[in-house]
Amino acid sequence: MKNFLIFFINLYRKYISPRKRQCCKFYPTCSQYAIDAINKYGALKGTFMAIKRILRCHPFSKGGYDPVK
Repeated sequence: MKNFLIFFINLYRKYISPRKRQCCKFYPTCSQYAIDAINKYGALKGTFMAIKRILRCHPFSKGGYDPVK
């Protein structure tokens, strides 16, 4: 399951992300954060953490350095 999710994140990074404007406020980017979280905590908890991170990414957030803990 981990490899399946990471495969789709990599597809997003290769084909969809370059077509969008750069607007990421966080470092590492949300897609890299998702890969790191899935690798560290597994498919279920890593996906949950990635969704929480994506929900924090809005115009009113400060952004900044936010690694997987």
